[in-house]
Amino acid sequence: MFKTIYTRCLALAALPLAVAATGALANGANNDGHAAPHGTPGEASQVSRSIEVVMDDTRFEPERLEVQAGETIRFELRNTGDLVHEFNIGTPEMHADHKQEMMAMMQQGIMTPQSLDEEAMEGMHGHANSILLEPGESGEVLWTFPEETDGTLEFGCNVPGHYASGMVGDFELKH
Repeated sequence: MFKTIYTRCLALAALPLAVAATGALANGANNDGHAAPHGTPGEASQVSRSIEVVMDDTRFEPERLEVQAGETIRFELRNTGDLVHEFNIGTPEMHADHKQEMMAMMQQGIMTPQSLDEEAMEGMHGHANSILLEPGESGEVLWTFPEETDGTLEFGCNVPGHYASGMVGDFELKH
């Protein structure tokens, strides 16, 4: 029992470091203070349109989205599945890094397949490019897309196992 408590305390102590490491990129800025290649948090006054995205337990609907360079979109998310899902905007590399944070949340019981411990999550998963929703919940993400990008932009669910099973979609950035 002592080993379990000790291991849990060590993991909880390390979690803020993992969050801090992924948070700067997730929130729209890179280490030198310039805008990240995936865009920046949007302002409600700048929203040009809303797009509804449905998350079920195997995919997003729609699976591909066209966006204009510089456009600010309100993503209206609805989780119709039986599991917790995430909508996260980023590059494939960002998703790979973010999966570590999500795995730590699952290992610590902050997130289970069907629920989130909202109190324990305070200040942890507050990325402007992302939202976690329990089954039946709805929410929104406001996002401004970059004028230019040198990589692939996608939206994915980084709950352990979901991205790998195909819960990922592509953005097509139009100019």
